[in-house]
Amino acid sequence: MKKYNFNAGPSILPREVIEKTAQQILDFNGSGLSLAEISHRAKDFQPVVDEAVALIKELLQVPEGYSVIFLGGGASLEFCMIPYNFLIKKAAYLNTGTWAKKAMKEAKLFGEVVEVASSADANYTFIPKGWTCPEDADYLHITTNNTIYGTEIRKDLDLNVRLIADMSSDIFSRPIDVAKYDCIYGGAQKNLAMAGVTLVIVKDDALGKAPRAIPTMLDYRTHVEKGSMFNTPPVVPIYSALETLRWLKANGGVEAMDKLAHQRADIVYSEIDRNKLFRGTVVEEGDRSLMNICFVMADEYKELEKPFLEYATAQGMVGIKGHRSVGGFRASCYNAQTIEGVNALVKCMKDFEAAH
Repeated sequence: MKKYNFNAGPSILPREVIEKTAQQILDFNGSGLSLAEISHRAKDFQPVVDEAVALIKELLQVPEGYSVIFLGGGASLEFCMIPYNFLIKKAAYLNTGTWAKKAMKEAKLFGEVVEVASSADANYTFIPKGWTCPEDADYLHITTNNTIYGTEIRKDLDLNVRLIADMSSDIFSRPIDVAKYDCIYGGAQKNLAMAGVTLVIVKDDALGKAPRAIPTMLDYRTHVEKGSMFNTPPVVPIYSALETLRWLKANGGVEAMDKLAHQRADIVYSEIDRNKLFRGTVVEEGDRSLMNICFVMADEYKELEKPFLEYATAQGMVGIKGHRSVGGFRASCYNAQTIEGVNALVKCMKDFEAAH
């Protein structure tokens, strides 16, 4: 039976990326050595980093004055690296979910933090509107996509302060105006690569202004100056990122991914809205994530939640169980997810409705 991967992360990768990475793990560039055992300073590996950086800059149209670096520690380490490097007097945070809340918690260790708005009281089922950001804030931090609750900010905000964004789960799914941000970061295990590497795009002249001594490994300047090679980087995940970036370019870049994201989401959300057994957790259409589609059983059919999960799993749907904070179901539709996959999920929903 064919499996359809809807896991929220680590998540689906293009099949050709998996196969090409696997080939290099067996024999890297004909060297007779595995990609998993070569030195990161081997002459054959530096071109991997260079090409990956060049493709990121090309695909996202990164302007001059920005550096692209690969780090470890996931987005969770960035939660403290951001205030370490950028918080001078005051930072502003938009609290739209679990990861935004965690980032804000870390920032409070370094200085004053202002929560400009929150949807916590409604279990993060919408993106707050009508808020203002203090003009004296050093930056506003946003989490563009919320994997747990299924909301997304799918535009670049126009503000009087600089932006910093956790784009772990929707980077490369749409065009972005990098020039509006001092820093964009994200764990790779959604739209970029296998788990183990973190992507950071940072504005060079925003660094070095924080009024504190920063440990060497937590200072972005360390990694910018050494081209991600200050210490041993996660070699295999960086290579898989390169193959994903090649795949992205060959398949039309972020513009094409944006179009596909809307197509996939329209298919699934249309069925959620039509099918009387289910309801979406995010009611306002403009706040609905295209990456993580969250839905539950309608109140009068609550007892069918477990039977539907069992049925969908038996039909090859993998990873659609919702996060415990929300319950129900979650269909993660990252770049590598196919129209075939979402159609298979919709068929499960229709067939289950017909049977019940």
